[in-house]
Amino acid sequence: MKKTKKFLLGMMTLLLAVVLVGCGSSKDSSKKSSHDYAPKELKVQFVPSQSAETLEAKAKPLEKLLQKQLGIPVKVSVATDYNTIVEALDSKQIDVGFLPPNAYVQAHDKSGAIVLLQALRYGINQKGGVAERTNKLVKDYRAEVLVRKGSSIKKPEDLKGKTIAVQDVTSSAGYVYPVAELKDKGIDINKDVKTVQVKGHDQAVLSVLNGDVDAAFVFEDARLNVQKDQPDIMDKVVPIYFTKAIPNDTITVRGDMSKKWQEKIQNAFIAIGKTKEGKKIISSLYTHEGYAKAKDSDFDTVREYAKKVGQ
Repeated sequence: MKKTKKFLLGMMTLLLAVVLVGCGSSKDSSKKSSHDYAPKELKVQFVPSQSAETLEAKAKPLEKLLQKQLGIPVKVSVATDYNTIVEALDSKQIDVGFLPPNAYVQAHDKSGAIVLLQALRYGINQKGGVAERTNKLVKDYRAEVLVRKGSSIKKPEDLKGKTIAVQDVTSSAGYVYPVAELKDKGIDINKDVKTVQVKGHDQAVLSVLNGDVDAAFVFEDARLNVQKDQPDIMDKVVPIYFTKAIPNDTITVRGDMSKKWQEKIQNAFIAIGKTKEGKKIISSLYTHEGYAKAKDSDFDTVREYAKKVGQ
């Protein structure tokens, strides 16, 4: 009889433990997959693609436009790099991040961050090394390798032993895509060249122009961003290589954002991009000319490239 009681007591203890574990797992799972966050104040953050001081001043009008669309206070701030935004989305310090494709993939994998939009930009037409914008809006672009005109660097293989200006390691055009494609050509970015990280693609172009570096990885065609101050930039700095197509930058939200607010934020940015005032602001910030809805599978090629460079 005592043995039977002990057996039953043991079974009851075991069953209770299983139930408790099951409840705990259910709770954790629901927490991880919840989409119930509704912001009272929307915190938006981005990384400068040009001078941080200039960009932050230009971003202030965006606050007012978003507030008008969403009906809540909006705070726009500048981050030092894309990893900062990835971490801020994960820790729920911000609600919205302007992220390049690779940084978006990292944010999605880390905390379930949700891509809402891809930027639209005018396409680029290259004629003998001289670039001009077309009137066609596109969802992707290329990276390019720039060198000084007359340089001994004529093709990617000539970059061995040279100094290259790059962006943050999560930058698709300023790092990931050129590095991945150079790797396919037998060039190891960590062994065969020297890299110098600069802040902004305009600074990378100027670094080549001023002779501070031998080459630079930038988006096509970053030279247009400095042409106003350097009218002869197309003659002095030229591309020697273009990568395959890269999805445009994203507007990404934290992983627990409610479906309702995902749609509201999505619609707000699309609406802003269609107004004269809004288009002027987003164009001055990131050369964005509007926005199109996006989904996670649009970035599968980005994941392939990230693996190539060990990210």
